[in-house]
Amino acid sequence: MPNITKGGAPQTVITTFDVTPGTCADLQELLQEAYDEVIRKQHGFIGGAIHVNDAETRICSYSQWQNREDFQAMLRTPEMRRRNRKINELCKGFEPVMYDVVASYD
Repeated sequence: MPNITKGGAPQTVITTFDVTPGTCADLQELLQEAYDEVIRKQHGFIGGAIHVNDAETRICSYSQWQNREDFQAMLRTPEMRRRNRKINELCKGFEPVMYDVVASYD
C-alpha cells in the first residue's frame, strides 16, 4: 500500500504513458501483468497503482520503493527490459520520473 507522506523515503515514481484509445487497453493489460508477475515481487517494492484517463490517451503508473536503487535495479532486470520493449511498442512514449513528496493532504 503506498504511503504518501512528506520526506525523503520512500521513493515515489510516477510514469506517464502516451497512448491511443486503440492501444490503451492492451498497454493497461501489459502493465497489470508486469505488476502481478514481476514488479510487486522485487526487493524494495512498497505499492503501486495504475490510472487511465477518461479519453484513454494517457496511462499513469504510481509506485513507491524503499529507495531509488531498488527501483533502478527492477528496471535493469532482464525480464523488465524485455517487457519495457513490448510496452514501448504500444505507446508514443513513456517516462518514469522520481519524485519527492513535499506535501500531503487528507
